[in-house]
Amino acid sequence: MLMDDLDELRAWLIALRTPGLGPGGLRERLDAAGGDIRVALAQLRRHAAPLGELAQAWLARPDEAQLAADLAWLAEPEHRLLRCTEADFPPQLENIPQPPAVLFVVGDASLLLYPQVAIVGARGASAAGLAHARAFALALTDAGFAITSGMADGIDGAAHTAALDAGAKTLAVVGTGADRVYPRKHHALARRIAAHGALVSEFPPGTPARPDHFPRRNRIISGLALGTLVIEAGLRSGSLITARLAAEQGREVFALPGSIHNPLARGCHRLIRDGARLVEAAAEIVETLAPAARMLGGELAARLGAAAGETPGPAPIEGGDDLACAHSRECGDSEYRRLLAELGHAPTTLDELVQRTGQSAAALSAMLLMLELEARVESLPGNRYQRLPGG
Repeated sequence: MLMDDLDELRAWLIALRTPGLGPGGLRERLDAAGGDIRVALAQLRRHAAPLGELAQAWLARPDEAQLAADLAWLAEPEHRLLRCTEADFPPQLENIPQPPAVLFVVGDASLLLYPQVAIVGARGASAAGLAHARAFALALTDAGFAITSGMADGIDGAAHTAALDAGAKTLAVVGTGADRVYPRKHHALARRIAAHGALVSEFPPGTPARPDHFPRRNRIISGLALGTLVIEAGLRSGSLITARLAAEQGREVFALPGSIHNPLARGCHRLIRDGARLVEAAAEIVETLAPAARMLGGELAARLGAAAGETPGPAPIEGGDDLACAHSRECGDSEYRRLLAELGHAPTTLDELVQRTGQSAAALSAMLLMLELEARVESLPGNRYQRLPGG
C-alpha cells in the first residue's frame, strides 16, 4: 500500500472513530472540504469543541494501537473500506435519509452494485415461513437479483442459506463490526457469506452488538435493496422497522399474507393495510422491480465508466417493456457488443473478462447485470458468466 493511501485510510479511521461525529457529521465536513478526508480531519481538529471532551481527546491523541489494528484488518484479503467519495459506493444509498459515510466489506464489494431484494422477517419463524423464505430467495436470485438481509436467525438466515446453496449472490448487513458474528450460532453462515457473497457493516471492526445499532443496520438493508419482502412478522417485529424505512426511502414494500390465526402474520397484514404490496409469488416482485433494476444498471454503467475514463453505456429509457436497452446497444454501443463477443457461450470468469476487454471489474459488473436482467447473459457459481442462446 502506498504511503499516501495509508495516510488517507488512517485519516478516515480517525474520523470514523471520533465520538459524537456520526455519518451525517462526517459527510458535512467532507462536503465542506471538497471530499478530501485529510482536509476534513484537519478542520475537524480545529473545531472539535462542539463535539465534547471525548472527541477533543481522541482527535488530539488517537489510540495508535486501535488504528494499527484497524489497518491490519483492512490489509487482509477481501477486506475493504468503501468510502462515499468512491465511484463504486452504492448510489442507492446516496438518496436515503442519513446515508452512511463508509461501509466495511468482507467479500465481494462489487455485489453492492447488484440489484437487490431484501428478505426479512421473524427470528422465530414457522417451518412454513422458512420454506417461503427459501423459495422466494431461489426464485429471485434466478431472476438476477441478489438477496440482502441481516443474518439474523429465522427468515434472514433461511434466505441467505438458500441463495448460497444455489450458488447465487447474497449480502448480509450486520449491526456489529464486520469481524463480529451475531448471533453466535451463525459463524458458519458468516464464513460462507464472506467467501461467496459480502458481509457489510458501517461500524468499525470490533464493534459489539448493541440494540441501537440494528435500526441503523436496517436502513442500509432497505436502502441497498430496490424492494423489501417481509415474510412472517409479529406486531413488534424488527422487520416492520425495515419495511417502514424502505417506504420512507421510496422503495417497494412487499408482504406475504398468512392465516388470521397466526400471530406471525399480523405484522404482514398491518403492512398490507398500510399500503404494502400483497404478493403470493416471486414473479410479482420481479415484474414490479425490473424497470428499477434496469435503471440502476444504466446509472452504474455510466457512473463507473466515467470514473474509469471509459465510454458510458446508453441512458436507459423509462417505461415498462420499452426499457429495451439491448436494442439501443445493438444500434450504437460498441462496449456492450465487445463484451458479448468476448464472453461467448462458454463459462468465463470476471477476471478473464477484465483481461480481454481492458475494462474495470466494477464497470463490467454493471454491464453484465443489465445483460443478465435482459436474459442475454447467465451468471454462474464462481463469479462466472456465459451468453444465453440468442443473447
